Amino acid sequence: MKLTMINSQELRDQCAQHLLTGISRASQLSTFVGLDGFVDQIIHVVNKRMNAEVYDRVLTITDLAGRIGAAAGQSTNIEMVIQRTKLGGNGPIMANALASFGLKLTYLGALGYPNRHPVFDGFAKRAEVHTIAEPGQTDAMEFNDGKVMLTKTVQLNEINWANIQARYGRDRFTGKFSTADLIGFVNWTMIPYMSDLWEALQRELCPDLTGHKRLLFFDLADPEKRSVPDIRRAITLISKFEKYFDVVLGLNEKEAYEIGDVLGLATKERTPEGLAKLSIEIQTQLKIGTLVVHPVAFALASSQGVVSMVKGPFCPKPLISTGAGDHFNAGFCLGKLLGFDNPRSLYTGVTTSGYYVRTALSPSMNDLANMLRHWPKD
Repeated sequence: MKLTMINSQELRDQCAQHLLTGISRASQLSTFVGLDGFVDQIIHVVNKRMNAEVYDRVLTITDLAGRIGAAAGQSTNIEMVIQRTKLGGNGPIMANALASFGLKLTYLGALGYPNRHPVFDGFAKRAEVHTIAEPGQTDAMEFNDGKVMLTKTVQLNEINWANIQARYGRDRFTGKFSTADLIGFVNWTMIPYMSDLWEALQRELCPDLTGHKRLLFFDLADPEKRSVPDIRRAITLISKFEKYFDVVLGLNEKEAYEIGDVLGLATKERTPEGLAKLSIEIQTQLKIGTLVVHPVAFALASSQGVVSMVKGPFCPKPLISTGAGDHFNAGFCLGKLLGFDNPRSLYTGVTTSGYYVRTALSPSMNDLANMLRHWPKD
Protein backbone atom coordinates (compact mmCIF):
# COMPACT_ATOMS: atom_id res chain seq x y z
CA MET A 1 0.00 0.00 0.00
CA LYS A 2 1.14 3.53 -0.70
CA LEU A 3 1.02 5.87 2.28
CA THR A 4 1.86 9.55 2.60
CA MET A 5 3.11 10.93 5.91
CA ILE A 6 1.24 14.19 6.58
CA ASN A 7 3.57 17.05 7.52
CA SER A 8 1.53 20.12 6.64
CA GLN A 9 1.89 23.53 8.27
CA GLU A 10 -1.36 24.57 6.61
CA LEU A 11 -3.20 21.70 8.30
CA ARG A 12 -1.52 22.49 11.63
CA ASP A 13 -2.64 26.13 11.34
CA GLN A 14 -6.20 24.99 10.65
CA CYS A 15 -6.07 22.66 13.64
CA ALA A 16 -4.77 25.51 15.84
CA GLN A 17 -7.65 27.76 14.78
CA HIS A 18 -10.22 25.02 15.43
CA LEU A 19 -8.76 24.48 18.90
CA LEU A 20 -9.01 28.16 19.77
CA THR A 21 -12.60 28.38 18.59
CA GLY A 22 -13.40 25.17 20.50
CA ILE A 23 -12.22 26.31 23.94
CA SER A 24 -15.68 27.35 25.09
CA ARG A 25 -17.24 24.12 23.81
CA ALA A 26 -14.58 22.02 25.49
CA SER A 27 -15.45 23.52 28.86
CA GLN A 28 -18.96 22.07 28.52
CA LEU A 29 -17.83 18.52 27.71
CA SER A 30 -17.67 15.88 30.46
CA THR A 31 -15.17 13.04 30.84
CA PHE A 32 -15.08 10.01 33.13
CA VAL A 33 -11.73 8.21 33.35
CA GLY A 34 -10.20 5.39 35.42
CA LEU A 35 -9.22 3.15 37.00
CA ASP A 36 -5.58 2.89 38.05
CA GLY A 37 -3.27 5.12 40.06
CA PHE A 38 0.46 5.11 40.79
CA VAL A 39 3.05 7.09 42.68
CA ASP A 40 5.85 7.52 40.11
CA GLN A 41 9.49 8.12 40.89
CA ILE A 42 11.37 9.31 37.80
CA ILE A 43 14.89 7.93 38.06
CA HIS A 44 18.32 8.27 36.44
CA VAL A 45 20.79 5.41 36.81
CA VAL A 46 24.34 6.33 37.81
CA ASN A 47 27.22 5.22 35.58
CA LYS A 48 30.15 6.93 37.37
CA ARG A 49 29.95 9.15 40.44
CA MET A 50 32.54 11.91 40.72
CA ASN A 51 31.48 13.32 44.09
CA ALA A 52 28.39 13.78 46.24
CA GLU A 53 26.84 16.16 43.70
CA VAL A 54 28.23 15.14 40.31
CA TYR A 55 27.73 11.92 38.37
CA ASP A 56 27.20 10.79 34.81
CA ARG A 57 24.28 8.62 33.74
CA VAL A 58 23.83 5.23 32.20
CA LEU A 59 22.46 6.57 28.91
CA THR A 60 20.87 3.54 27.26
CA ILE A 61 18.91 0.46 28.20
CA THR A 62 21.51 -1.59 26.32
CA ASP A 63 24.24 -0.25 28.62
CA LEU A 64 22.18 -1.10 31.70
CA ALA A 65 21.48 -4.59 30.36
CA GLY A 66 25.21 -5.11 29.81
CA ARG A 67 26.00 -4.08 33.36
CA ILE A 68 23.35 -6.39 34.80
CA GLY A 69 24.43 -9.25 32.54
CA ALA A 70 28.06 -8.89 33.59
CA ALA A 71 27.02 -9.37 37.22
CA ALA A 72 25.62 -12.87 36.61
CA GLY A 73 27.24 -15.31 39.02
CA GLN A 74 28.60 -12.42 41.07
CA SER A 75 26.79 -9.31 42.34
CA THR A 76 26.57 -5.62 41.58
CA ASN A 77 25.24 -2.36 42.95
CA ILE A 78 23.14 -0.06 40.75
CA GLU A 79 22.60 3.44 42.10
CA MET A 80 19.36 5.19 41.20
CA VAL A 81 18.86 8.93 41.66
CA ILE A 82 15.29 10.19 41.98
CA GLN A 83 14.65 13.17 39.71
CA ARG A 84 11.08 13.81 40.80
CA THR A 85 8.12 12.14 42.47
CA LYS A 86 4.80 12.65 40.70
CA LEU A 87 1.36 11.26 40.18
CA GLY A 88 1.45 8.26 37.91
CA GLY A 89 -0.62 5.64 36.22
CA ASN A 90 -2.06 5.78 32.74
CA GLY A 91 -5.39 7.00 34.06
CA PRO A 92 -4.27 9.89 36.28
CA ILE A 93 -1.73 11.14 33.73
CA MET A 94 -4.25 11.04 30.87
CA ALA A 95 -6.97 12.55 33.06
CA ASN A 96 -4.68 15.32 34.31
CA ALA A 97 -3.95 16.23 30.70
CA LEU A 98 -7.67 16.25 29.86
CA ALA A 99 -8.30 18.55 32.83
CA SER A 100 -5.61 20.91 31.53
CA PHE A 101 -7.69 21.35 28.37
CA GLY A 102 -10.54 22.69 30.51
CA LEU A 103 -12.78 19.63 30.16
CA LYS A 104 -15.09 18.71 33.05
CA LEU A 105 -13.37 15.66 34.47
CA THR A 106 -14.32 12.95 36.96
CA TYR A 107 -11.65 10.42 37.89
CA LEU A 108 -12.20 7.14 39.70
CA GLY A 109 -9.23 4.99 40.64
CA ALA A 110 -6.50 3.89 43.02
CA LEU A 111 -5.38 7.16 44.58
CA GLY A 112 -5.12 6.02 48.22
CA TYR A 113 -7.67 4.37 50.48
CA PRO A 114 -9.31 5.36 52.70
CA ASN A 115 -7.32 8.61 52.44
CA ARG A 116 -5.99 10.07 49.19
CA HIS A 117 -2.19 10.05 48.76
CA PRO A 118 -0.77 13.64 48.84
CA VAL A 119 0.83 13.24 45.40
CA PHE A 120 -2.68 13.47 43.92
CA ASP A 121 -3.69 16.65 45.79
CA GLY A 122 -2.87 18.95 42.90
CA PHE A 123 -4.85 16.74 40.53
CA ALA A 124 -7.81 16.87 42.92
CA LYS A 125 -7.85 20.68 42.64
CA ARG A 126 -8.36 20.46 38.88
CA ALA A 127 -10.91 17.64 38.73
CA GLU A 128 -13.49 15.70 40.68
CA VAL A 129 -11.55 12.68 41.96
CA HIS A 130 -12.67 9.57 43.84
CA THR A 131 -10.48 6.84 45.23
CA ILE A 132 -11.27 3.22 46.05
CA ALA A 133 -7.83 1.62 46.53
CA GLU A 134 -4.20 2.25 47.42
CA PRO A 135 -2.03 3.34 44.48
CA GLY A 136 0.61 1.18 42.85
CA GLN A 137 4.24 2.28 42.83
CA THR A 138 6.56 2.76 39.85
CA ASP A 139 10.30 3.31 39.58
CA ALA A 140 10.58 4.75 36.07
CA MET A 141 14.19 4.54 34.92
CA GLU A 142 14.59 6.86 31.94
CA PHE A 143 17.22 6.48 29.21
CA ASN A 144 17.92 8.10 25.87
CA ASP A 145 16.51 5.06 24.05
CA GLY A 146 13.45 4.39 26.20
CA LYS A 147 12.45 3.66 29.77
CA VAL A 148 12.26 0.70 32.14
CA MET A 149 9.26 0.71 34.46
CA LEU A 150 9.61 -1.28 37.69
CA THR A 151 6.13 -1.56 39.18
CA LYS A 152 4.43 -2.84 42.33
CA THR A 153 0.81 -3.49 41.44
CA VAL A 154 -0.80 -5.83 43.96
CA GLN A 155 -2.82 -2.86 45.27
CA LEU A 156 -4.75 -2.76 42.00
CA ASN A 157 -6.41 -6.08 42.83
CA GLU A 158 -8.83 -3.89 44.80
CA ILE A 159 -10.10 -2.37 41.56
CA ASN A 160 -13.16 -4.51 40.84
CA TRP A 161 -16.89 -4.11 40.29
CA ALA A 162 -17.79 -5.07 43.87
CA ASN A 163 -15.51 -2.41 45.39
CA ILE A 164 -16.58 0.22 42.88
CA GLN A 165 -20.18 -0.30 43.97
CA ALA A 166 -19.35 -0.45 47.67
CA ARG A 167 -16.79 2.38 47.89
CA TYR A 168 -17.96 4.72 45.10
CA GLY A 169 -21.56 3.72 44.54
CA ARG A 170 -23.41 1.91 41.76
CA ASP A 171 -25.78 4.82 41.12
CA ARG A 172 -22.95 7.36 40.90
CA PHE A 173 -20.99 5.11 38.55
CA THR A 174 -24.07 4.50 36.40
CA GLY A 175 -24.74 8.23 36.20
CA LYS A 176 -21.24 9.02 34.92
CA PHE A 177 -21.09 5.99 32.64
CA SER A 178 -24.44 6.88 31.11
CA THR A 179 -23.80 10.58 30.44
CA ALA A 180 -20.10 11.41 30.04
CA ASP A 181 -19.07 12.59 26.57
CA LEU A 182 -15.84 10.61 26.94
CA ILE A 183 -15.24 7.52 29.05
CA GLY A 184 -11.71 6.16 29.37
CA PHE A 185 -10.68 2.74 30.68
CA VAL A 186 -6.90 2.44 30.73
CA ASN A 187 -4.14 0.18 32.06
CA TRP A 188 -5.99 -3.07 31.53
CA THR A 189 -2.70 -4.99 31.88
CA MET A 190 -2.15 -4.07 35.54
CA ILE A 191 -5.78 -4.34 36.68
CA PRO A 192 -6.51 -8.09 36.91
CA TYR A 193 -10.27 -7.68 37.25
CA MET A 194 -10.78 -5.14 34.45
CA SER A 195 -12.15 -7.69 31.97
CA ASP A 196 -14.63 -8.92 34.60
CA LEU A 197 -15.70 -5.31 35.11
CA TRP A 198 -16.26 -4.84 31.37
CA GLU A 199 -18.38 -7.98 31.24
CA ALA A 200 -20.47 -6.70 34.16
CA LEU A 201 -20.99 -3.33 32.47
CA GLN A 202 -22.06 -4.96 29.21
CA ARG A 203 -24.45 -7.21 31.09
CA GLU A 204 -25.87 -4.77 33.65
CA LEU A 205 -25.55 -1.18 32.34
CA CYS A 206 -25.06 -1.07 28.58
CA PRO A 207 -28.51 -2.46 27.61
CA ASP A 208 -30.15 0.56 29.30
CA LEU A 209 -28.05 3.20 27.49
CA THR A 210 -29.96 5.59 25.25
CA GLY A 211 -29.12 8.47 22.93
CA HIS A 212 -26.24 8.95 20.53
CA LYS A 213 -23.03 6.95 20.67
CA ARG A 214 -20.53 8.62 22.97
CA LEU A 215 -16.74 8.21 22.90
CA LEU A 216 -15.23 5.24 24.77
CA PHE A 217 -11.42 5.03 24.86
CA PHE A 218 -9.30 2.02 25.79
CA ASP A 219 -5.57 1.67 26.41
CA LEU A 220 -4.30 -1.83 27.21
CA ALA A 221 -0.90 -0.56 28.43
CA ASP A 222 1.82 -3.05 27.45
CA PRO A 223 -0.04 -6.39 27.53
CA GLU A 224 3.10 -8.50 26.94
CA LYS A 225 3.01 -10.04 30.42
CA ARG A 226 -0.61 -11.17 30.07
CA SER A 227 -1.48 -14.52 28.48
CA VAL A 228 -2.79 -14.77 24.94
CA PRO A 229 -6.24 -15.98 26.12
CA ASP A 230 -6.45 -12.99 28.50
CA ILE A 231 -5.54 -10.56 25.73
CA ARG A 232 -7.96 -12.17 23.30
CA ARG A 233 -10.74 -11.94 25.89
CA ALA A 234 -10.01 -8.25 26.50
CA ILE A 235 -10.02 -7.21 22.85
CA THR A 236 -13.18 -9.25 22.24
CA LEU A 237 -14.89 -7.35 25.06
CA ILE A 238 -13.62 -4.04 23.68
CA SER A 239 -15.13 -4.86 20.29
CA LYS A 240 -18.50 -5.62 21.92
CA PHE A 241 -18.68 -2.08 23.35
CA GLU A 242 -18.92 -0.74 19.77
CA LYS A 243 -22.62 -1.63 19.82
CA TYR A 244 -23.15 1.09 22.43
CA PHE A 245 -20.24 3.54 21.96
CA ASP A 246 -17.88 5.00 19.39
CA VAL A 247 -14.86 2.94 20.47
CA VAL A 248 -11.24 4.10 20.18
CA LEU A 249 -8.43 1.68 21.01
CA GLY A 250 -5.03 3.30 21.57
CA LEU A 251 -1.78 1.37 21.15
CA ASN A 252 1.89 2.18 21.00
CA GLU A 253 4.00 0.54 18.30
CA LYS A 254 5.07 -2.44 20.42
CA GLU A 255 1.50 -3.08 21.53
CA ALA A 256 0.22 -2.95 17.95
CA TYR A 257 2.55 -5.80 16.94
CA GLU A 258 1.55 -7.78 20.05
CA ILE A 259 -2.16 -7.43 19.27
CA GLY A 260 -1.45 -8.31 15.64
CA ASP A 261 0.24 -11.52 16.79
CA VAL A 262 -2.71 -12.41 19.02
CA LEU A 263 -5.08 -11.91 16.08
CA GLY A 264 -2.90 -14.00 13.78
CA LEU A 265 -2.00 -11.09 11.51
CA ALA A 266 1.28 -10.52 9.66
CA THR A 267 3.59 -8.42 11.86
CA LYS A 268 7.05 -8.91 10.34
CA GLU A 269 7.06 -5.78 8.16
CA ARG A 270 8.37 -3.29 10.74
CA THR A 271 8.01 -0.15 8.60
CA PRO A 272 5.53 2.76 8.71
CA GLU A 273 3.74 1.20 5.74
CA GLY A 274 3.65 -2.19 7.43
CA LEU A 275 2.32 -0.66 10.64
CA ALA A 276 -0.35 1.21 8.69
CA LYS A 277 -1.47 -1.99 6.98
CA LEU A 278 -1.52 -3.79 10.32
CA SER A 279 -3.59 -1.02 11.93
CA ILE A 280 -6.24 -1.30 9.24
CA GLU A 281 -6.38 -5.07 9.70
CA ILE A 282 -6.72 -4.79 13.49
CA GLN A 283 -9.42 -2.13 13.24
CA THR A 284 -11.33 -4.09 10.62
CA GLN A 285 -11.10 -7.40 12.51
CA LEU A 286 -12.19 -5.86 15.82
CA LYS A 287 -14.95 -3.85 14.10
CA ILE A 288 -14.29 -0.79 16.30
CA GLY A 289 -14.65 2.85 15.32
CA THR A 290 -10.98 3.83 15.46
CA LEU A 291 -7.61 2.18 16.03
CA VAL A 292 -4.84 4.67 16.83
CA VAL A 293 -1.12 3.82 17.07
CA HIS A 294 1.55 6.20 18.34
CA PRO A 295 5.20 5.34 17.69
CA VAL A 296 7.81 7.86 18.88
CA ALA A 297 8.22 9.95 15.72
CA PHE A 298 4.74 9.75 14.15
CA ALA A 299 1.20 8.55 14.77
CA LEU A 300 -1.52 6.94 12.70
CA ALA A 301 -5.22 6.22 12.97
CA SER A 302 -7.48 3.82 11.12
CA SER A 303 -11.24 4.18 10.76
CA GLN A 304 -13.52 2.37 8.29
CA GLY A 305 -10.50 0.78 6.64
CA VAL A 306 -8.81 4.14 5.92
CA VAL A 307 -5.53 5.07 7.59
CA SER A 308 -4.12 8.56 8.27
CA MET A 309 -0.55 9.22 9.43
CA VAL A 310 1.05 12.44 10.71
CA LYS A 311 4.63 13.30 11.57
CA GLY A 312 5.15 14.34 15.17
CA PRO A 313 7.39 17.00 16.72
CA PHE A 314 10.08 14.47 17.63
CA CYS A 315 12.24 15.45 20.63
CA PRO A 316 15.64 13.66 20.68
CA LYS A 317 16.39 14.65 24.29
CA PRO A 318 13.09 14.78 26.21
CA LEU A 319 12.91 16.38 29.63
CA ILE A 320 10.53 13.55 30.55
CA SER A 321 9.21 10.57 28.62
CA THR A 322 7.11 8.71 31.19
CA GLY A 323 3.52 9.69 30.43
CA ALA A 324 4.10 10.81 26.83
CA GLY A 325 1.75 8.15 25.47
CA ASP A 326 -0.97 9.09 27.96
CA HIS A 327 -0.68 12.71 26.86
CA PHE A 328 -0.97 11.64 23.24
CA ASN A 329 -4.15 9.73 24.12
CA ALA A 330 -5.60 12.79 25.87
CA GLY A 331 -4.83 15.02 22.90
CA PHE A 332 -6.28 12.57 20.38
CA CYS A 333 -9.48 12.22 22.44
CA LEU A 334 -9.74 16.02 22.67
CA GLY A 335 -9.72 16.19 18.90
CA LYS A 336 -12.39 13.52 18.57
CA LEU A 337 -14.56 15.24 21.20
CA LEU A 338 -14.35 18.47 19.20
CA GLY A 339 -15.41 16.68 16.03
CA PHE A 340 -12.01 16.69 14.34
CA ASP A 341 -11.25 14.14 11.63
CA ASN A 342 -8.43 11.66 12.21
CA PRO A 343 -5.56 13.78 10.79
CA ARG A 344 -6.47 16.76 12.98
CA SER A 345 -7.03 14.51 16.01
CA LEU A 346 -3.62 12.97 15.41
CA TYR A 347 -2.13 16.46 15.37
CA THR A 348 -3.73 17.32 18.70
CA GLY A 349 -2.33 14.04 20.02
CA VAL A 350 1.28 14.39 18.87
CA THR A 351 1.33 18.06 19.87
CA THR A 352 0.09 17.28 23.38
CA SER A 353 2.81 14.66 23.87
CA GLY A 354 5.41 16.86 22.16
CA TYR A 355 4.66 19.75 24.52
CA TYR A 356 4.77 17.45 27.55
CA VAL A 357 8.13 15.81 26.84
CA ARG A 358 9.71 19.25 26.32
CA THR A 359 8.28 20.91 29.44
CA ALA A 360 7.15 18.10 31.82
CA LEU A 361 3.82 20.01 31.92
CA SER A 362 0.37 19.26 30.55
CA PRO A 363 -0.61 21.86 27.92
CA SER A 364 -3.71 24.00 27.73
CA MET A 365 -5.59 24.33 24.45
CA ASN A 366 -3.88 27.69 23.95
CA ASP A 367 -0.51 25.98 24.42
CA LEU A 368 -1.45 23.42 21.77
CA ALA A 369 -2.50 26.09 19.29
CA ASN A 370 0.74 27.99 19.83
CA MET A 371 2.89 24.89 19.31
CA LEU A 372 0.96 23.91 16.19
CA ARG A 373 1.60 27.36 14.73
CA HIS A 374 5.27 27.37 15.73
CA TRP A 375 6.16 23.78 14.93
CA PRO A 376 9.46 22.63 16.49
CA LYS A 377 12.29 21.78 14.13
CA ASP A 378 13.83 18.33 14.32
